Amino acid sequence: LFLVETGPLYHNGVYHLFYQYNPHGALWDIGNLSWGHSVSHDLVNWVALPTAIDPTSPFDGHGCWSGSATILPGGVPAILYTGINASKVQVQNVAFPKNASDPLLLEWDKPGFNPVIPLPADVPADKFRDPSTAWLGKDGVWRVAVSGEVDGVGGTLVYKSKDFLHWKRNPAPLHASRAAGMVECPDLFPVSSERGGEDGLDTSAASGAGVRHVLKLSVMDTLEDYYMVGTYDDATDAFVPAEPDRGDDYRNWHRFDYGHVYASKSFFDAGKKRRVLWTWVNESDSVEDDVARGWSGIQAFPRKVWLDKDGKQLLQWPVEEIETLRRNRVSLRPGTSLKTGSLEGIAGVSALQADVDAEFEIPRLDKAETFDPNWELDAQKLCGEKGASVHGGVGPFGLIVMASNDMLEHTAIFFRVFKHHDKYKVLMCTDLRRSSTRAGVYKPPYGGFVDMDIEEHKSITLRTLLDHSVIESFGDGGRTCITARVYPEHVATSSSHTYVFNNGSTTVKVSKLEAWDLATADVNAA
Repeated sequence: LFLVETGPLYHNGVYHLFYQYNPHGALWDIGNLSWGHSVSHDLVNWVALPTAIDPTSPFDGHGCWSGSATILPGGVPAILYTGINASKVQVQNVAFPKNASDPLLLEWDKPGFNPVIPLPADVPADKFRDPSTAWLGKDGVWRVAVSGEVDGVGGTLVYKSKDFLHWKRNPAPLHASRAAGMVECPDLFPVSSERGGEDGLDTSAASGAGVRHVLKLSVMDTLEDYYMVGTYDDATDAFVPAEPDRGDDYRNWHRFDYGHVYASKSFFDAGKKRRVLWTWVNESDSVEDDVARGWSGIQAFPRKVWLDKDGKQLLQWPVEEIETLRRNRVSLRPGTSLKTGSLEGIAGVSALQADVDAEFEIPRLDKAETFDPNWELDAQKLCGEKGASVHGGVGPFGLIVMASNDMLEHTAIFFRVFKHHDKYKVLMCTDLRRSSTRAGVYKPPYGGFVDMDIEEHKSITLRTLLDHSVIESFGDGGRTCITARVYPEHVATSSSHTYVFNNGSTTVKVSKLEAWDLATADVNAA
């Protein structure tokens, strides 16, 4: 099993997750990929179904790669996906359910006239893939975005169709960047720009008053996901970023997650009127470990995403259904003071499968360290230089999770505040360097800056979801998110612990801390 999400879909009250699936082993490059298929009524508990698409035709015989699902008029779903054909060329194919009224959408038909979008003459055979969810323009014509490299420039191509079968390429790309190289898994979706508007919008919602668009791209050079808020003009099929000063290099754009995620994909949940994001989290140990487990890659907790009131960045939060797994609430006394060197245990809750929600109050900022402008370019490197054990002015403070009795293994999730000219800058880190004593495990420090006014609010929130090898953290209500994989050895033979800590010279107060055990969901049960 090799699991990368491809086409999430909400259809007739059922959530569908299609994913790249290797029935021949745990690795991507052994055997030819199919589309796995699981369904759910609550985004928490999932049932595995037979594969939806298999590499059985000349246009996909070497693999059914990534793609997306779209709901057509009349409520009929359709899948556009990349097939590797008999000549090992990447082409775009379409598939339809054999019975659109089947709530499980068990069987899919791949018409023999595929591919519907052949390889263009100016695109290399191995750099043309990942069709997005399609959207309708004001002219009633479908559009779809496809990643393609043209003349050495990585870009997002736009194709148009009146019938979803015959597609013609737009002369200009949706967006292109010579600096970023090849990009993958494009996602263009609208968001409400109304102040406080958390509702999601159908993918075909047009730009205009109260609506902006988000363009998300996965950059191969960094294996990270980037996005920009802007405007989409369906007359020219062009995307214009709202922050042009960030340039056309995607690596200067915003990040969905500053940790270990890639190839994320969103969908519109029409049942609850929200935009939901799925993210793929690959393994961080060895290929040999993948083979021994028999699987590789997981999905992070699904997230609701919406536009922040500043109109420039997205907020992300675990979907509310995750809270149905909460059991056995514990709390820390409100107003608990964390002085320099404090380490306060959170007892009575599982340290391996838990939901921890905390708020830290910072009474004073006068001891904040001076910010070096060179740090602006690399928050991850800064987290490495100023880890949780490095004493600071305001911070580091936060959580220590999955800690062994002797603290030889632990993961720190923390904030540190710096003075930057006449303002303050907040750094958020997840430091894995002591997460495991195992050799051959990738254990970096992850980090990102939190775009907030700490001087005005004098507090910051941190929610962390623990699920054995996965740690997902959401800073300041989801402005900055960090996902990590950890492989502590002590959990096999001894207990694990969770703490709040402060290693700064400024006392920090825990104004709120609640934690719950998380029950085990039924995932891909027969």
